[in-house]
Order: sequence, then C-alpha cells, then structure tokens
Amino acid sequence: MFLFGDGKRLMEKRKPRVLFILCMVLAVFYMSGCAAEEKKEEQKADKTGKADVRETEETKPEVFERQAGDIAAPSTAGALHVEGTKLCGEDGSPVQLKGISTHGLAWFPGYVNEECFGQLRKEWKANVIRLAMYTAESGGYCTDGDREALKELIREGAAYAKKQDLYVIIDWHILSDANPNGYLAEAKEFFAEMSAEYADADHVLYEICNEPNGGTGWSEIKSYAEEVIGVIRSHDEDGVILVGTPNWSQFVDEAAADPITGYENLMYTLHFYAATHKEDLRGRMTAALDAGLPVFVSEYGICDASGSGAIDEEQAKQWMELLDERGVSCVAWNLSNKEETSAILLPSCGKTSGFEKGDLSDAGNWLYRMLTGEGEPIAIP
Repeated sequence: MFLFGDGKRLMEKRKPRVLFILCMVLAVFYMSGCAAEEKKEEQKADKTGKADVRETEETKPEVFERQAGDIAAPSTAGALHVEGTKLCGEDGSPVQLKGISTHGLAWFPGYVNEECFGQLRKEWKANVIRLAMYTAESGGYCTDGDREALKELIREGAAYAKKQDLYVIIDWHILSDANPNGYLAEAKEFFAEMSAEYADADHVLYEICNEPNGGTGWSEIKSYAEEVIGVIRSHDEDGVILVGTPNWSQFVDEAAADPITGYENLMYTLHFYAATHKEDLRGRMTAALDAGLPVFVSEYGICDASGSGAIDEEQAKQWMELLDERGVSCVAWNLSNKEETSAILLPSCGKTSGFEKGDLSDAGNWLYRMLTGEGEPIAIP
C-alpha cells in the first residue's frame, strides 16, 4: 500500500512534467509535418516552374514550325525531289518555292550578304534565292570574268541561304551566248565542281542553262543538258536540276513532246514577263503540265520582256493565280537597284540590306505584298 500510494504521489508530482514532454513531442511532430508539407509545396512549385520552362522551350520550335509550315523551307521540307509534275519535300508533300533572283553576280555582288538574305526570308517570306552568274557578258564566267571570285560569291550565297533557311539555285545564266553548247566544256567543269561540293546539301538546286535563244532548238538544248546532267549525277545523285527551254525558256511544249529520259528530279524552266507574255504562254505552260512535264518558273517579271517597260498588274495577277493553282514555283527578276522596271529597288537606294518601303520600286512593292500575302499588291499608276 505504501509503495502504491507513494508511487501514486510520485506520478502526481511528475504528471505536469510528463504533460509538458508530451506537448513538446506533439509540437515537434506538428512542426515537422508543417516543414515537410512546406517542402513538398516548394518542391511542387519548383517542379511546376521547371515544367513551365520546358513548356516554353518546347513551344518555341513549335511556333517556328507553324510559321515555317506555311512556307516550305530546308528546315521543314528537307531535300526536294520531283514527283510527276510536282516539286516535293522529303515527305512527299508538294512544295512551291517563291523568291527572287539576283541580277548578275559580277555586276551586283553586294546583295550577296547574310543580312539581305535574312530579311528576304523573315520579312518578305521568300523561301528561295537564285544566284544568277552570267556566262558571256562583260564580267561573265566564260569571257573576262574572275572565275574564282564568281565561284566564291556562289559559295557565300549558298552558305548564307543555308543559314537563313532558304533554298538556293545556282544559275548558269546564258543569254547573249544563245546556244549553251558554245561553252559546254566550261559548264561541265563548273557543275562538276559545284555538284561535288553540294552533293549532300539539302537546299541547293542547279539551273544549267538560263535562256537558250537565237534559234537554238530543243534537240541542241537536250543534247547539252544530257551531258551536263550526267556530270552532276556523277556527284549528286538526286539534286533537283532545272533545264532551260527554247526561245528564252518559253517553248516548254517542245520539251514536253521529247523530254529527257534516264534521269530523275528534272524540271523544265519557263520564263515570262507579264506585260509581254500573256494567255498564249500560259496556255503553253498548262498544256506542258497536262502532258506531264514538271515546270519551274525560274525567272519572271511583271513588266515587259525588256525588263524595263510598263508594268501590267492585271496580267501579273492572272499569272500568279495560275501558278498557285498548279503549284508551280516562281522566282522574280531582280534583286538590284538597276535603273530598270524589273529591279525591286529604286536607283536611289544605296543599301544592300535593311530595305524599307521607301527603297522599293513599284515592282518591289508588288513583290513584297505578293510574297507576304499582306493584301493585294497596291495599285500601280
């Protein structure tokens, strides 16, 4: 009894201390729970924050792809090939290229710069640039031009085009030489070098004879083309090759009647100047397409065939409607400030990039609006 009673008194003495200890233990558990919950919330917030960052990083290319998806580009369409009459991307989807050609590289080399190409891609929504290298005129590759300097401009242009996500056409720009066979050996040597360099490039196309003329017939052009194509194919097995046609690349119907065989990824060029070439030439192109010939408009203007006459906006509109309807690619002439109607810059514009509205000629203004789709081209007086 004594022990029990004494123990009871002892417990009664210690009861406050026990209660204090219990309270302390509960307080510790409560605080630990809060801290753990707070840590969980911090971790959750941290994870949410990281997820937001990843979302942002992942949506950036998606946004870019949506923007680029409207305009085929090397980064989205990849290497091009020909299926039937259509130019297609790697996945087989039809591709329409729209852009601009330089003037003669020997005469206007300054426009071959990354800033200019970047502006054409980002602001003008172009997806192709054509590098026009004259062969016979003053400064021409086959006459008195600096061959190494001209090839270096081609290489620089191809590099800038790749960096700015543009396709690029290497153009053997025959004109005054009329018959491409006149410089066949030089053409084979040039395209052997170029095709060896760009065999693995997804963004390069080869144009082997700009505008045969002076009565040069299709049989002569075809013979030339077969030799040059053979040289290119020995290095680049599947790059797209553009073949000129008779009468300044207008008689595509003659090529349709006797196309080149034994090679794939060939297209045939048609050139027009809207104030001169109207329904008749549109009919030739339509007939060639209907016959199964793949056509590529590697040069056009909205003025007359001299490149310096009046602009015909209505005919230009009819051409664009037909090209869009048939999915035919087209490249406008020309990127320069030369004093001629077809130049997209005014003669007073001394810039080679950073162009503003006030720098554009009527043709330049029309081209900008056509490429960007920002409404109809404004009326040209």
